[in-house]
Amino acid sequence: MQLVGSKRSQRLEDIGEGSVSLLPTDPEDMWHANNLIGPEDEIKAHAIRKVTTESKTGSTMSERVHTDLTIKVTSTFFDPGSSQLHVSGTVITENNFVNLGQYHTLDLELNRSFTIWKKYGWDTVAKATLMDALQQDKDGAVAAVVMQEGMANICLITEFRTILKQRVESTIPKKRSASSDQDSGMRRFFDKTLSTLLRSIDFAKPRPLLLASPGFVAGDFKKYMADEGTRRADKPLMAMVKSATVVHSSSGHLHSLNEVLKSSEVTATMKDMKFSKETGYMDELFERLRKDDGRAWYGTGPVEKAVQEGAVGRGGGVLLVNNSLFRSQDIATRRRYVAMVDKVNEDGGNARILSSDHESGQRLDALGGIAAILTYPMLDLDDDDDEIQDGGQAEAEGMII
Repeated sequence: MQLVGSKRSQRLEDIGEGSVSLLPTDPEDMWHANNLIGPEDEIKAHAIRKVTTESKTGSTMSERVHTDLTIKVTSTFFDPGSSQLHVSGTVITENNFVNLGQYHTLDLELNRSFTIWKKYGWDTVAKATLMDALQQDKDGAVAAVVMQEGMANICLITEFRTILKQRVESTIPKKRSASSDQDSGMRRFFDKTLSTLLRSIDFAKPRPLLLASPGFVAGDFKKYMADEGTRRADKPLMAMVKSATVVHSSSGHLHSLNEVLKSSEVTATMKDMKFSKETGYMDELFERLRKDDGRAWYGTGPVEKAVQEGAVGRGGGVLLVNNSLFRSQDIATRRRYVAMVDKVNEDGGNARILSSDHESGQRLDALGGIAAILTYPMLDLDDDDDEIQDGGQAEAEGMII
């Protein structure tokens, strides 16, 4: 996703009441756009309308016209299989082809910009979602090198896309030449590939590394990395080698990576890496609910009380909220959840917004979409709370067993 227009030079922290124009460039951007666009937002985008005109003789003629429409959003529908996003709402600006108030569905398209206005401004959650959409190297992105003799494609892989970072090419002597010359050529190629990989991708945070090639090239490159790590006494490089998985591909061209990514093992590795923290927090939450130690609560009422008391702050406090709760039609409800996220961040806690599309978010849905791990025990948070019935914490324990 890219910022377009005058906003390109604007810092995200400065975005307030105005509009933001975005250009989706790959299928994953549609997923982020769906998370970003909510009810009552205003969207301006390209549209195709079927217009019927009547002549003086009474005959009618229909034609499809291209125009720009601005609508107030009532709902969105995202198809993850085709990565298509449909935004529905009522037309709110004058147009030659569509009447004010008429219902229309905009089909957001790749490489075609759209503009979004947040009626009540860009709160911290909306800004964080926008930051995620614009950030190319997301948490959980997998590094990959698809290679063959003399050529390597270095890329980042997220859940939906592959980003080519750099292509490395190097001349390798033919096999009919002296073997020593060929070995020297391969060492130069490996050295160039390794230095380009380290420049192109940030390995400061742990990430899986896929090395794919036909034959033994990828395996030899991994051995070269290990030898260099030992020679340099480079611990980060040695850690990269441990995280590297050698897989077979039909060639060193980028398109060959598709066959590698179809394997269930690689798919599971990518998904688990991206959502590992959220999964870990959910495991801890359910374990504490089983123990009934007073440090795990769920439901809007109890969690809100804990947040207001400062119990979800520095020292291990974690707020878990499903992204679906920020899509409420009621503005006051959305602001309520945003206020909790802001308070936890101010108190030094960790506010995590989970995706309902992932297993951890679905587990949280079963608890009402919001839960918290407290820094210290609190009891009776569910007293006089209508949202949790029949004893609150006892019910939570009963749900899990």
